[in-house]
Amino acid sequence: MKNTTLVIMAAGIGRRFGGGGVKQLTSFGPSGEIIMDYSIYDAIEAGFNKVVFVIRKSMLEDFRQVIGNRIEERIPVEYAFQEMEDLPEGFIVPEGREKPWGTGQAILACRGIVKEPFAVINADDYYGKDAFRKVHDYLENVENKEDGGFQFCMAGFVLKNTLSEHGGVTRGICQLSDGGELSEIKETKNIVKTEQGAAVVQEDGSMIPLDADSLVSMNFWGFTPDFIDELESGFKKFLSGLEGNALTAEYLLPTIVDGLIKEKRVDLTVLPSGDKWFGVTFKEDVPYVKEAFADLVEKGIYPKKLF
Repeated sequence: MKNTTLVIMAAGIGRRFGGGGVKQLTSFGPSGEIIMDYSIYDAIEAGFNKVVFVIRKSMLEDFRQVIGNRIEERIPVEYAFQEMEDLPEGFIVPEGREKPWGTGQAILACRGIVKEPFAVINADDYYGKDAFRKVHDYLENVENKEDGGFQFCMAGFVLKNTLSEHGGVTRGICQLSDGGELSEIKETKNIVKTEQGAAVVQEDGSMIPLDADSLVSMNFWGFTPDFIDELESGFKKFLSGLEGNALTAEYLLPTIVDGLIKEKRVDLTVLPSGDKWFGVTFKEDVPYVKEAFADLVEKGIYPKKLF
């Protein structure tokens, strides 16, 4: 059996709640569990055998207290650090920039740490058991292509199952080939829930309707370790192309993967999940997420105390 690693992107988690550290993380489960606890529980159950947390160095002590020390008792844990200043030689942080460079840089921070097929998730999203099983099984069986191209996978979620009641969200909207492979992914910001289903809010306040049953990316990916080398070379190109948006531009996984698709350098299998996603994009999402976990525990999907 292949070793498989779960990479959890958590560097921005304090900022989501308007704070600077991990202490702002809210307990959601009946025994004080946070969302990552459920993801790790599902990953271990699916067969993953290592966890890598991508965090900021300043978070390390708090992070270990909140979750790291507990998880180390169940599965090997390593840490990777995503910092705004971690740039290739010859590049400097633009004056006035305040945050790191996005999810692509987060995975690039794992260079030298992740050397096996790996899954990537967000720290503050709940994905459900189905996605972990499917992605793990894919990674256990993935082989390098003879032509040197990549073979990746992605858990696909139904758009209407991923929206917040409290504001706009960003989703990677997927177009699939007849064979079920990803042919295009479009990172789309400010998607809101509507009476008709879903829509994108434009700068002038107008709305463009979306198909609420379309599949979207929730940043649950399955990659092979050679992808990290690709991210390194791609990051240099990204930084070289910055112009007027140097203070806000982000090196994002959906955009990177979409570029590989357009260049016909990757076969990317979409693994549809029927589970309902939920997460905390806004503080107002907290009560709903707590109720959702209580319901899952009551139904016996999870024990009252995970770890």
